[in-house]
Amino acid sequence: MGKKMGKRKRVDSNHSKDGSDTIPNRKEEKKKDIANSTSNHKKKKKKLTVDQLFIYISIGLCIFFICLWFIYTFYMRSYLAKRIVTPHPSDKILHPNSTSAAVSPDRFWGSYRPQVYFGMKTRSPKSIVTGLMWMRQDGGGDVNLRHTCEQGDRLQSYGWLMHDGVSFGIQEIRDTDFTLTTEFVKRTGGEHGGDWTWRVTAKQQSSTPQAPVISLLFYVATDSQGSLQAHVGEKNHLGSVTGFSEELGHFKLTFRKPAAGETAGAKYASYNHLKTVSPGLDKLTDIVKNSLDGRFIYNPPSGEKRYYIAVDTYKPPSLQQQQRGETKKEGDFAVHQVTVQTPFQMEVLFESGSFRDRPNQLVGEVMTEELEKRKSAFEVKFEETFGLQRQGYAPALIKFGKAALSNMLGGMGYFYGQSVVQSVYNEYPLAYPEGPLFTAVPSRSFFPRGFLWDEGFHQLLISKWDPQITRESLAHWLDLMNVEGWIPREQILDDEARSKVPAEFIVQRNENANPPTLFLALQKLLERVSGVSEADGQAQEHTNAFLRRLFPRLQTWFEWYNTTQAGPLPNSYRWRGRDKDTNLFLNPKTLTSGLDDYPRASHPSQDERHVDLYCWMALASGIMADVAKLLGEPHQEYERIYQVLSDNSLLSELHWSEQLKAFSDYGNHTQAVVLQREKVYVPPGQPRHQFPVARLVRSVRKAPKLQYVNALGYVNLFPFLLQILTPDSPKLEHILKDMRDEQKLWTPYGLRSLSKSDPLYMKRNTEHDAPYWRGPIWININYLAIRALHYYANSKGPYREKAAALYQDLRKNIIENVNRQYMETGYIWEQYSDITGRGQGSHPFTGWSALSLLIMAEQY
Repeated sequence: MGKKMGKRKRVDSNHSKDGSDTIPNRKEEKKKDIANSTSNHKKKKKKLTVDQLFIYISIGLCIFFICLWFIYTFYMRSYLAKRIVTPHPSDKILHPNSTSAAVSPDRFWGSYRPQVYFGMKTRSPKSIVTGLMWMRQDGGGDVNLRHTCEQGDRLQSYGWLMHDGVSFGIQEIRDTDFTLTTEFVKRTGGEHGGDWTWRVTAKQQSSTPQAPVISLLFYVATDSQGSLQAHVGEKNHLGSVTGFSEELGHFKLTFRKPAAGETAGAKYASYNHLKTVSPGLDKLTDIVKNSLDGRFIYNPPSGEKRYYIAVDTYKPPSLQQQQRGETKKEGDFAVHQVTVQTPFQMEVLFESGSFRDRPNQLVGEVMTEELEKRKSAFEVKFEETFGLQRQGYAPALIKFGKAALSNMLGGMGYFYGQSVVQSVYNEYPLAYPEGPLFTAVPSRSFFPRGFLWDEGFHQLLISKWDPQITRESLAHWLDLMNVEGWIPREQILDDEARSKVPAEFIVQRNENANPPTLFLALQKLLERVSGVSEADGQAQEHTNAFLRRLFPRLQTWFEWYNTTQAGPLPNSYRWRGRDKDTNLFLNPKTLTSGLDDYPRASHPSQDERHVDLYCWMALASGIMADVAKLLGEPHQEYERIYQVLSDNSLLSELHWSEQLKAFSDYGNHTQAVVLQREKVYVPPGQPRHQFPVARLVRSVRKAPKLQYVNALGYVNLFPFLLQILTPDSPKLEHILKDMRDEQKLWTPYGLRSLSKSDPLYMKRNTEHDAPYWRGPIWININYLAIRALHYYANSKGPYREKAAALYQDLRKNIIENVNRQYMETGYIWEQYSDITGRGQGSHPFTGWSALSLLIMAEQY
């Protein structure tokens, strides 16, 4: 029954209402429905894909291009970020071995450490360095160690009296009650630069009954390369140090015993020494200070027994660092201390191991004889070069002239290392490629490093004495150029240099320029070539070859200025790098112009036009055209730029202020600015000292507007200073009148930097920022003014007589005052007071202030 019932069910289920059999038809219909449904879905899907294809492609392309843009942006930013540290692609002007003992043996050793009172090194990256420290033994516990040139040491004077830049030098150092005379002379021989000898003579300066007891500390140190061995004799006397380095091979440094004089016998002395390691040359002073002990007794046979301070033992920090797992390559450091009562004289002899056929030792009478030969040669060359004696100058003025030149030459330094640089594409500062720099320095005490705009002025003087030094310096500077054509304006290349620079000035930024004064030195080399007789073809060929190596970098350098420092209008120029925090400055500084706090537009903007930079570019374009013509290179574009920029009508259109009757900057400016104490709210009952100190901030009392900057001073003179103004220009009369006006620029001591009637004359720029280029007299600009007056006095024009009279008076004022200050203070100064004429600022400043010698010699 069950089976039948089941069968019936199955049959009934397969029958339609009309009783016909429909099972196959239903299956087929179902299949068709499914098929149709699938087909319709596919058709629908196909239709949607076609409709959206363009959208999908567009979206895909957008994503692709966005990704490509991000990749390109990242690549470009990375590429641009690297450009600042990418070297210039042209061949270096100087071969890497150009300063080596093999190529330049007579210039290998030198007083290339201007930052120390007395020291020598080689022109090589990791040189052996030698130096002198000293201290007076006053019987107390005070340590007055002298080593690096410091204004805080308050020495009565120090500086080179004679220095030929190559083979010898004589320096006088006047301390409190004694004088040290340091002399050196070199003798070439062998394969590593030859020998040299130092002589130090100490004399009592005061009339006190007891002659001072002095300790001289002679040292030698390696800069992480080479080794030293100390050789100690009786009485703890470090008789000599032998050593080895890659540049010097084997060498020996001998410390001779002090004597009462050159021909007198030995003097009683106490000896001490120190042999240790140093983590860097900038740490040498600290190592010596930390090793001093006052337990030693100075006990001369006839005299008072006393305690004295001397080097003893020193535990280098490196030992502690090694215990913590820190490692750093260090250098050997040896110090020989001799303590003796004045007067006395002693010598230090350096002998090269490869100098095998030396005729005798360069000491005693032999050294004296060599020194006399060099001094005589110096005297003859100095008179041939500058002619002061035949012009009738008094002996005191001639002595001053020799000191000015000698301090410039003795201030030449050789540095090697890396600048720290940054561009807008770098989040953090980068290390610039390593490189050498052979350059003069502005001040041994305050600026013992290379400055781009100072160096052009330095080489104006040096090129008169030794054109080879100028060629080397120019080449070193231009070899520091990157692929963009930028040269860091301040060269802080090693730890020694960085130890003298505030942290905020170390990083150099590639949008910032400096006046291209190297073109001034280049101009003098061109004049020398044109003045060479055809018979001296070898000299002309040598200079042409030098200029040809220089030319690719000069091209890039000029183009960098012409593009990165372009102004808002065609053929105008604007200094980049002005101070941006205008709230803190009475007038935001323009360090890049070289004139620091000189008043520019009160509110920095992209609308500014700077007349001094315009004139620098006019000068540079003309010299570029001259160099290109001399070398047979395309010169038409440089000539075109020069013709445009030297067009006085364009100069007047961009920079002449009819109201001021002067060439002026243009920008967003107001004179109605003052510094005032900001208000700090202190709630009642609260202690005042817990709140910030009220600062001096700028208050703007009248809104700025685009106009000519109505300051009057050095900047306004630049069309005259760089001789862009034609001799017949009526505007020249206004300039000469302003220069002569005592209420404006004229003083009995030189031209002041800012008019006495200017609202910002001698005003502080911040609470802690004293006036710098706001009144004081600067010799470099006065040199340019005297040079320009000489030019206009000897050019046809209606103002010849006025220019000639101003020339004589200004030249006389500068010569007399700078010399008078040198005689009274013992120094040539950074700047001079426009009220009293007294020297002020850093000292000695025998950078561009030494141009006084060219003014005396009338060599422009």
